[in-house]
Amino acid sequence: MILPWLSTLYILAAAGIAVFGILGMVTLFHYLRHRHETYPCPKVADIDLPSVTVQLPIYNERFVVERLISAAVSLDYPRNRLQIQVIDDSTDDTTEIAAAQVKRYQKRGFDIQLLHRSNRLGFKAGALGSALKTVHGEFIAVFDADFQPLPDFLRNTIPHFLSDRKLGMVQTRWGHLNPFDSQLTAAQTIALDKHFAMEQTVRHRAQMFPKFNGSAGVWRRDCLVDAGGWEFDTVCEDLCLSTRAILKDWEFLYLNEVVSPAELPSTISAYKNQQSRWAKGSTQCLVKFGPAILQNPRHPLIAKGYALLSMAGYTTHLLLILLLLVQVPLIYLNFRPPMLMLVFGLAGLAQPALFVMGQRDLYSKWWLRLRYFPSLLLIAIGLAPSNTRAIVQALISRQHTFVRTPKGNPVSQHKTRLLSHPKQGYRLPVDWIVVVELVLAVYASLGLWLCIASGNFGPILFMATCAIGFGYVALSSIREQL
Repeated sequence: MILPWLSTLYILAAAGIAVFGILGMVTLFHYLRHRHETYPCPKVADIDLPSVTVQLPIYNERFVVERLISAAVSLDYPRNRLQIQVIDDSTDDTTEIAAAQVKRYQKRGFDIQLLHRSNRLGFKAGALGSALKTVHGEFIAVFDADFQPLPDFLRNTIPHFLSDRKLGMVQTRWGHLNPFDSQLTAAQTIALDKHFAMEQTVRHRAQMFPKFNGSAGVWRRDCLVDAGGWEFDTVCEDLCLSTRAILKDWEFLYLNEVVSPAELPSTISAYKNQQSRWAKGSTQCLVKFGPAILQNPRHPLIAKGYALLSMAGYTTHLLLILLLLVQVPLIYLNFRPPMLMLVFGLAGLAQPALFVMGQRDLYSKWWLRLRYFPSLLLIAIGLAPSNTRAIVQALISRQHTFVRTPKGNPVSQHKTRLLSHPKQGYRLPVDWIVVVELVLAVYASLGLWLCIASGNFGPILFMATCAIGFGYVALSSIREQL
């Protein structure tokens, strides 16, 4: 009696994952259609350049705040049209470090201020919203603490606004400061390259509800205000704001050729924390804007579907866990999946193709990077429990804390700072989800044994990757804590 229920759940979970495979096909189609479009930067004389405010939101960033401020003041832009705001919510010595840097550059004639809050109301969105009242610029560039904008960033972005009054935001591609420090950072590099070079290109050029990524982008102040400003009822304030701006008919531009380098999380705990926040925020925005997107008459159905499925993308982790949970008893019951499952599998090939295309179109020796694909696959599977929890939290609770992703590698990059503060490194608290990861690793191993014992070799690759992926992430998390 239980077999029909389990087989139905199995097919539904596989079908749900296949839907996101079809989304990959749509992305691939539109990428091939729009990939050769170019957006040359207009030539603008210095006297015609508008005023710009660069905002640097930080919270407890002692290891990277100095280089961030240094990069901001190194931007090649007329000094009398450039304002820099260090927006600080820190509770440690980051504020003192930032204040010393700000004072130093003020003496050199820079228009730079430190705006410190004694509370974290609204977290990053609240800090940016509070600082908006003191913004002088017509345009606002935002950089998170882990970024190092190149000197020509503003000259490669601001001129685009001057030829199009409806252009509300320009997003640039994230580069990587530490792409091959480890298998973890290499996997992140491939994942982010695929998102920016493939998905962002399609979302912007095919008008599929383009979005701001939270950093390395520039807003027209009028657009930001017209969209309602920064709201903090989600932990993805960037997606929230950009969705509201698109619904207000503002246009966005993505510049794939303009790269803004950033530091990748160097620990699995930090990466899980980052991905959980993105999973939660995307789900919150799906709930918040789903009806408005569906009812919007100015966007075609395919754009609405693309936007909603993109916001729901992290549910593939929930579906993956469901697939694993029901497949092990189905193996024991000698269930053989229907041929329809082969079609589902073929639909999923589009997503790996996007990863490969991202590497091929960005790098000359792209094939050398493919050796990191196994790490990407295993880590992506291992993140399923923490991301699933984040999705559930987004659906059942309205109270959400913005947990920062620790930045900076204190061992290799900041030895001096670490030695002067030997007990003040940043570490995330122990997360109970590691127990779930271990249980799922054992459960998948049981499924692997059943596959071999019963001669049912169809699910063996899935069981093996789940066992290794969950085990790898769990053991890596435990090792970091120890």
